[in-house]
Amino acid sequence: MILINLLPHREEKRRLRKRAFFIGLGAFAVAGAAIGLVWYSILQQMTAAQQARNEFLQTEIARLDSQIKDIATLRQEIEALKARQKAVEDLQTDRNTPIHLLDELVKQTPEGVFLTSIKQTGQVVAVTGVAQTNERVSEFLRNALYNSPWLEKPELVEIKVASNVAAASADREQRRLFDFSMRLNLKRPQAPAAAEAAIPAASAPAGTAKGT
Repeated sequence: MILINLLPHREEKRRLRKRAFFIGLGAFAVAGAAIGLVWYSILQQMTAAQQARNEFLQTEIARLDSQIKDIATLRQEIEALKARQKAVEDLQTDRNTPIHLLDELVKQTPEGVFLTSIKQTGQVVAVTGVAQTNERVSEFLRNALYNSPWLEKPELVEIKVASNVAAASADREQRRLFDFSMRLNLKRPQAPAAAEAAIPAASAPAGTAKGT
């Protein structure tokens, strides 16, 4: 027996395809919404974590700023203490400067040179005197330049022939003297005691050689 389907099969297939299309579209919409919710949740977590890190960094920055201010205050206090210490050391050195100056002038003045006046203005010392020869004045300048830890930058201002003076010799020859004036600068050695100790130490081999 032959069966013949008289129903509208094309419309039925079309209806089934449309139904499948809408079902698939709904499934995709649901899947997209689910994915969107998951991604939104992940973004919210990442945002919260970043905000927490930002707050932590701000707290640490504020703490470091406070420490930096404390360090700056400590540095200022240290610099103030150093300045006060240097002022005390300078006062101590300046108090002993006249003693060192006179002692150095006595040490560095060669024979045949006689000082008539010494005047100190700040760190500059003006010296005038009388010398038997020009060579004595040159020796005085060399001694002040190379052999003194307290004197530096000697400068000859003037030298001239003084009045003839009769020498108290048997032949009564007359001897010429030279008036001179010079400037010297005072310096502060880093360690005056060590500098003074270095001079005898430097002269020790010469003394030993003389002894031998």
